[in-house]
Formats: sequence, structure tokens, C-alpha cells
Amino acid sequence: MGRREAPAVERVTARVYAIPTDAPESDGTFAWTETTIVVVEVDAGGKTGIGFTYAAPAAASIVGTLEPLLLGGDAFAIETHWTAMIGAVRNLGWRGICANAISAIDNALWDVKARILELPLVTLLGAARPAIAAYGSGGFTSYDETRLCAQLAHWVEEGGCRFVKMKVGRQPDSDISRVTAAKAAIGDAALFVDANGAYACKAALEFAARYRDAGVTWFEEPVSSDDLEGLRLIRDRAPGGLDIAAGEYGYEPFYFRRMLEAGAVDVLQADATRCCGITGFLRAARLCDAWGMPMSAHCAPAMHLHVACAAPRMRHIEWFHDHVRIEQMLFDGAPSLQGGQVAPDLSRPGHGLDFKHDDAQKFAGSGR
Repeated sequence: MGRREAPAVERVTARVYAIPTDAPESDGTFAWTETTIVVVEVDAGGKTGIGFTYAAPAAASIVGTLEPLLLGGDAFAIETHWTAMIGAVRNLGWRGICANAISAIDNALWDVKARILELPLVTLLGAARPAIAAYGSGGFTSYDETRLCAQLAHWVEEGGCRFVKMKVGRQPDSDISRVTAAKAAIGDAALFVDANGAYACKAALEFAARYRDAGVTWFEEPVSSDDLEGLRLIRDRAPGGLDIAAGEYGYEPFYFRRMLEAGAVDVLQADATRCCGITGFLRAARLCDAWGMPMSAHCAPAMHLHVACAAPRMRHIEWFHDHVRIEQMLFDGAPSLQGGQVAPDLSRPGHGLDFKHDDAQKFAGSGR
């Protein structure tokens, strides 16, 4: 039997959509009223693959710059395209916006490959589990205690989540009272907190002890994720039962390697919409496997579902309020939460998402 001709990449497009939040939102270091998503479509072999990133509109311009590298190339040669895109942004800077753009393209390439082969993406990648646990995430510092508690309790009572996460760090004097109220609202479910790097190192150490006393089991980015020495200090001195987590701002494999070498975290986070796509996410997963380190996916649950079910040491994905809203608005086939878990729909090829162009059009614009 002869080898069939490889499907060629025929077109790469990027579009920007800015979706208002349903209420003002903030965390320990940032505030926002809209979320921008850059959606990339790759046409090959009579199919269209979808990828996206949550990033500034400039990522769409980078996609346009990278498109000529892909056109006419083998749509199945994802590693070849990934390496070429990394090389092409050398003088622009790999990290940040360029990595976001590469992520969206890479995610679309994996999707179109699976669609051409008529396989769910998790089957193409090699399933490690049929479903993945999800933790409800939101609890913004802009919420009053009533809204905070209602949101977290909803994920536990209606979604079956065994873990939920809230934001801390913007007003440290009120953090403990908010955490105490949240823990009372969720009962036996585990409570996570995320400071988004808002604390100084010694303050974070103090809060680590106080949070653990309040029943918290996960402390995310207590200090800046760039402060590996600070993260290691907090990890070493934090009370037992409190995991230190970071990694969401990793754009390339070297970042994750340095974090693991430093012993900076108990759980490594990665984000396939930032870390150069599913290809980059899989590289981070291999590092975690080599270090024996648990892993968790950051935000974008619809994009992470299939790869999270394939990565061997994956603990859970983040059911992030903003992104769940957006993904359910813009994509048919967006996953649903059942009993605290999310499972891929194996009847749908690729990552199972179909972009609702008409519904998205009202959000088209520049974003920020």
C-alpha cells in the first residue's frame, strides 16, 4: 500500500473578540471588565481546526506574520511547524505575545490533524484517563462576601466540585475574613487561594500559616512566579497540607525546567494558550513526569480537556468563571461539569469544539 499524500496547510486566519465580564473583576494585582480571546482557524485536508488564546489583539498580528511559514506545509508535521515558529520570533522575543500566538496556531494544528483522522484529540494523544477533575475558580476580590460565597457554594452543590478557588491579596486586611466565610460556605470541599503574586515573601509566609489554619489546602502564586527563591522559601516553610502552586506564566519549556530545578512548587501549572500550545504543554508534562511532579492546567478548560486527559500526572483543570462563560458562548461542544469532573465527548473529532461565527460577531473588535 502506497503512502498517501500529506494534507497541506491551506489557510491560517486569526480573529479578535472582546467579551465583557458579567461584573467587574479583580485579583491581587489586576482588574478588568472584559476578556479578549484570539481565535485561530487552520484549514487543511478539507477540515478546519480551531485554536485560541486569551491574549491582547497583538497576538492576531503575530499569527499573520507566522502564516507564510505554515502555508503548503504538511499539516501533520506539528513539531516541524512549532520549531519553525519559535525560530521565526527570535528577534521579536519568544515569550509573551509571540508565545500566545504560537499557542493558538499549535492548538489549531492539533485539532485539524485529529479532525482529518476523524479522531477525538485525546485518542490521538493517547488517553491516560476518561475524565479529569475540575476545580471551580473565580471568587474575585471585587466580589462582596455574599457573591463570593454564593459562587463557590454553587460549584460545590450544583457542579459537584471537590475543590474551589478564590482570589486574595488586593486587601490583605480582609483576606482572612473572606477566606473564613468562603470555607464555611463550601463545607467539606477543599478551598484554594490565589494571590497572583501580590504578597511580599515574609507576608506570604505569615498568610500561609493563617490560611492553613482556616482550612486552605492550596496557595497559588503567593509571591511573583519569577521569584523562584521566594517560592522555594515559602514551600519549605509552609505548614503541611498546603500545596504551593505556580507556573501559569510559563511561555517555554526552559521556564518549567527552572521552576522544577529550583524546587519552587508542589504542583506545576501550565497553560496551553500561553506555553506554545498543546506541543508546549506536552513538553511541560514530560518534565513533570521526569520530576515526579503533579500538574494542573490553568484556565481555558475547553482547550485543556483533551490534553489533560492524556498527560500522566495531571491532577485537575481550572473551571475558570470567565473562560467557561466565553467558551460556552462561542463554541458548540464546549464541555460541561458533571459530578466535579469533565469528560471529552468521544463522538466529536478533534477537541470537539465548533466555532459559532455568527454568535461571536457581535464581540468582534479591537479588544485590549
